[in-house]
Amino acid sequence: MPHNSKIKSFFELADILETLRADDKKIIHCHGVFEFIHPGHVRHFDAAKALGDILVVTITPDQYVNKGPSRPAFTEGLRAESIAANENVNYVAINLWPNAVETIKILHPDVYVKGSDYVDADKDESRGINLEREAIESIGGKIHFTDEITFSSSSLINEYFEVYPEPSQKFLKDFRKRYSADKVIGLLKDLKKMRVLLIGETILDEYHYVAAIGKPPKGDHIAARFIGEEVHAGGILACANHIANFCDSVDLITAIGKQDFMEKEKFVRASLKSNVNPYLFFHPTAPTIVKRRYVNQNFLNKLFEIYVIDDCPSPELEGELLTYLSRIFSVKEPYDLILVLDYGHGLLTPALIELICSQNGFLAVNAQTNTANAGYNPITKYRSANYFCLDEPELRLAFGDRYSDINELLTCLAKRISLPGAITVTRGHLGAVTFDVVSQSFFEAPVLSQKIVDTTGAGDAFFAITAPCVAKGIPMDLIPFIGNAVGALAVGYLGNRSAIEEASLYKFITALLK
Repeated sequence: MPHNSKIKSFFELADILETLRADDKKIIHCHGVFEFIHPGHVRHFDAAKALGDILVVTITPDQYVNKGPSRPAFTEGLRAESIAANENVNYVAINLWPNAVETIKILHPDVYVKGSDYVDADKDESRGINLEREAIESIGGKIHFTDEITFSSSSLINEYFEVYPEPSQKFLKDFRKRYSADKVIGLLKDLKKMRVLLIGETILDEYHYVAAIGKPPKGDHIAARFIGEEVHAGGILACANHIANFCDSVDLITAIGKQDFMEKEKFVRASLKSNVNPYLFFHPTAPTIVKRRYVNQNFLNKLFEIYVIDDCPSPELEGELLTYLSRIFSVKEPYDLILVLDYGHGLLTPALIELICSQNGFLAVNAQTNTANAGYNPITKYRSANYFCLDEPELRLAFGDRYSDINELLTCLAKRISLPGAITVTRGHLGAVTFDVVSQSFFEAPVLSQKIVDTTGAGDAFFAITAPCVAKGIPMDLIPFIGNAVGALAVGYLGNRSAIEEASLYKFITALLK
């Protein structure tokens, strides 16, 4: 059979297998990414075919390959062709789901075959192997693990493919000598029992997708056709969802507009992870902050933005927040981490900042300078913290210094502010640098993203995951690496459409460090 003729649509394959079962053929099923075919895969297929009559292979579609940016190395079509070229493989199909659970139930194989690296289910960060085992056993089949020579596709890609520029490759090569993926992931898993409090502004990110039609003959503006829209939970809500995937107990203090609170409150609560406990306050005069972006549907580039915002502080809201925060800061069981994300939109007043800085817990702060606050929100408004995270323009604006060495500015910031912990500065394409104030040491990591869809929210994700790491005492040289891994995932999707998931980050780290 010509190898291309072995490739079938999923449901076409299901019909074929139903006929083969009627002829008492024993069906063997392999499933995986199979990023590129190497000797380990060949031996795996040989061993699988020896178990029965018909060997079918389903592959994970591109959209569900969760090994980090620029993966898979080859498209699903090319991967299917490569597998079909193996003489022991009878049929190949591209799967329709992230794992093989539904696939097994529909294809109904007699034996489901995985490699020896899946024998220990605890090492499968996605926990998919347990679900697949349950699926095959539920239809009366069995799971089998081949014991053949194994190779890691990620290791081979890291070794022989120039996925990253030379400086990044050198960094990763040196980094692998100090840390294994299991070590880094183990440290991240230790964040689970942390109690976290987040304080900051709720922002709703609206995306209105349009297609440009052209310039009207009697005007100078651009006309566009409306395509669709979606709303993401942004601001402190996005941070809460990021951190909730790594810490089990997350409390959130924020405010929404009183004038539209019924609709907005319902959306906010529905948008949050189940382990996020929101304490919502109401701004008596200002609306809920909405950042409305008009986006070219084809290229996902933003055409323009409209902000629905009133950033004048409210004495009434300030009083309510001061009373509430004073009460929770006085409890006997303090939070392991208090994370403040200050967008400069009026919620965090000087009195609230002073109260927050005076509490005894571990305090992490990000004060952003952005279009909406016109630069009037420097990090230096906070007199103390244990961890600061900001981008390079924010650091330079705080000192009015465009050209000095970044390390000099970090040292100056640490001296100007009572900072017993660390500062991390993100530098776009230059990566990130963390300054450990205690040891007076600097740790750098290169950018790890290859494909950028949207940078909106990437800094928030970086901060949300690195803050508990610093609070937990994870080694400082890991902070910029972890943050850049998070950032690489965050820029791969539009805005705050998705939170950073544990499994996604762990798989990416594993792929980087193999």
